[in-house]
Amino acid sequence: MNRKFYFLTLLLCAIPWCYISYAQESSLLLPFRMPLPDDLEKIERLDFDRDGDPDAIKYTIHGDMPVLWIDDDDDMKPDDWEGDLDNDCVLIDRNKDGLFAGPYDLSIDFGDEDGDGMADLQLLVENGDSALRSQWDWSSNIVWFIDDGEQDAHFAYINWDKMDLKFWEHYGHANFYADYHGQNAFTKMNVSSFRFHDFRYSWENPFYFFDIDGDSHSEIAIRCEDTPVFKDKPENINGRVDNELFKELDDDIDATIIGVLDKVYISFDLDNDNGPGNEFDFDMSLQFNGDEGYDYNHMKHPFQSIDGLKEADDLLFDARWRHLTELIYPHREATWDILFKDGNWEECWFVFDEDDDCNRWERVELLQPKAIFKHGMLQEGLDHNPQADEMGDRGEFDLDNSGKGNLYLGSFDGRLHLYGAEWGAWRVDQDAYSYQGYGGLYDRSGYTRTQYPAGRYATVKYSDTNGNGFIDLIEYDLDGDTVFEHTLSFEALGIDDVNDIIEMYASDYTSLSNLYRDMSERQWRKAEQAVATLEKWGLNTRWYSFYKQPGSLREKYSHGYWVNFYCYWDLRTYFTKTRQEDKVIQVDKAFLSGNWETLSME
Repeated sequence: MNRKFYFLTLLLCAIPWCYISYAQESSLLLPFRMPLPDDLEKIERLDFDRDGDPDAIKYTIHGDMPVLWIDDDDDMKPDDWEGDLDNDCVLIDRNKDGLFAGPYDLSIDFGDEDGDGMADLQLLVENGDSALRSQWDWSSNIVWFIDDGEQDAHFAYINWDKMDLKFWEHYGHANFYADYHGQNAFTKMNVSSFRFHDFRYSWENPFYFFDIDGDSHSEIAIRCEDTPVFKDKPENINGRVDNELFKELDDDIDATIIGVLDKVYISFDLDNDNGPGNEFDFDMSLQFNGDEGYDYNHMKHPFQSIDGLKEADDLLFDARWRHLTELIYPHREATWDILFKDGNWEECWFVFDEDDDCNRWERVELLQPKAIFKHGMLQEGLDHNPQADEMGDRGEFDLDNSGKGNLYLGSFDGRLHLYGAEWGAWRVDQDAYSYQGYGGLYDRSGYTRTQYPAGRYATVKYSDTNGNGFIDLIEYDLDGDTVFEHTLSFEALGIDDVNDIIEMYASDYTSLSNLYRDMSERQWRKAEQAVATLEKWGLNTRWYSFYKQPGSLREKYSHGYWVNFYCYWDLRTYFTKTRQEDKVIQVDKAFLSGNWETLSME
């Protein structure tokens, strides 16, 4: 037995390292860690300061892919075979051309700001083709993940088999492997590093997540966007134009940032129903647009851990991102003011996830003020944005920002609406048949939505015809033929369309969450009032027993709407068939005013 064990030990020791794999490498398991060196005996150790310990190490993974670790905090030991994840930098020569941080390469840098041995920052630089000029490169990423106090060393997710970033991979509905959860932030720019001017800035600059209740889930997400300037920008490329900015820059630089936000988004989980198994469930979003929205150049964030070891620069194709002392992006505490007070915004868009099927990590994606009856990705309809829900969401559009992003509760439907919106539309997905989930588009599904295509759908259009900021005309296409067959006009019925305005600047998450609770309870009370009214007229409401059993705050909101809507149509149809035209008008008034007690029993 001893001889057999001795022989087996010798045999295993004789196998070269390049033949030894592990469970996460080239398997069907998720590769959460970087591969081990191919051969521990072939690690090259570089001692720049000649103090006896390595300042950098080089080796290969996956057989022949070069890797370079740089020891930025000078704590690497002579026998270490990888760097640490608190202050070191790792560079992968993905295309094996002998260059690090060059075209097609991936680099990851860590920074420990408070010296507790745990990284607070992670920088990812993923480069693309050097031949791509003067435009977005969606295969490239320059991303800063910033831990805003969680101290969990959780940042981006990297697929170490494919050696690329996977920002959208997740477990279940919305448990994303990248850290969008809780109190975090990141910035992102989609060009290769060697084409970018100033690494202190970004396009998504930043993306903030807010954990209001301390449960490690995000109740609010805010994205600040500073559209880059591209040199000699092609007409079909989204971006700012100012070639004067490039006159003093190197010819290799194609993109820069001016430090002025032109879009800002905010999304809310109003009923705070996120949690394990339902990690992201935002309900409502606002988007502000304006070319000169907000100048944030004065908002500087100093960092002490992102200025790397200069002696290693000669090993890198482009080392500029290794030597920063600050990042420039709006302060977390300033974002509410930027949205609702200080920003110079030209438009405000609103969306509400009426079918409650959105599990996207960043927001309920905004519908766009385009053709109501066109649908599909990039088809110039409401859901033109590929990230939008094809059906089920309600969008409203204030195209001159006259309402400043403020809201109101509509008496006619008990829902939140955008004050100042000229018009809006709701594509009804009553049972969330076209379930959106995380939305698709990336990695797992290719560039397609995962939801079932709509085909036909009911549509409700909302309009402000008198220009006072409140909806006063509602049109219904319930059979999906793209013709509105039923119309309700406040003016024609002699009903005041004005509602109390909810000042967003004076609000906060707690007040908005309380508002949602009160709105849902009120919606349900109105539904009970509608049921009682029908029963007084001898109409049976047991047909709607499913909707009469709400099991949550969200269901009180949604079921209450449908009970009220069905009761309205039953009463209206009853009075129409019994030729009581005066009662038909009374029913319309009761429905629009949100008060069934106005319907006379005489």
